[in-house]
Amino acid sequence: MANELTLVKPVALPTQSAVATVYESMNLADAFAIQLPLGTSTDPGVLWRFLISHQPSWIGWLINVRDAIVACFGLKTAKHLATLSSEAKADRIGIFKVYGKSETEIVLGEDDKHLDFRLSVLRTPDLSPTLGGQLTVSTVVHCHNLLGRAYILVIAPFHRQVVKASLRRAARIGWPKAVTR
Repeated sequence: MANELTLVKPVALPTQSAVATVYESMNLADAFAIQLPLGTSTDPGVLWRFLISHQPSWIGWLINVRDAIVACFGLKTAKHLATLSSEAKADRIGIFKVYGKSETEIVLGEDDKHLDFRLSVLRTPDLSPTLGGQLTVSTVVHCHNLLGRAYILVIAPFHRQVVKASLRRAARIGWPKAVTR
């Protein structure tokens, strides 16, 4: 049963997010939010690393299926993007290139021949003294061609389930604590 700290809810794309205006036209724009407990890290990069390192195992299977299909079209695979992460000069977290960082948000993404996407991990404070703020994961996509639009049509339902399941699992495991100095 979901409680306040494991409930993932769809929300409007946050206007204060850097991804809200990154593309003139978007073929996909969604955002999902979860309440954070008091004492959780305020660093969006730390929260994102935790989120992707504790994903449900079925997500890895889905990525393998996706990679097998998209490789036939000459698109970037997760395996290829992971090799880019190992380069010393690469500013990446996992398979995602880092496009921007602030105290409250990290923007990640990738550009490919069929589409470009940006993903925002935005932590906003909470006015309640008993809660640790809200984490919102937003995704925006701009397609370049028919292949991109077809890809988004097929992937979007899976994408939404992956984001929601990842947020729920991280909440159940327990978010990383804030570093005290």
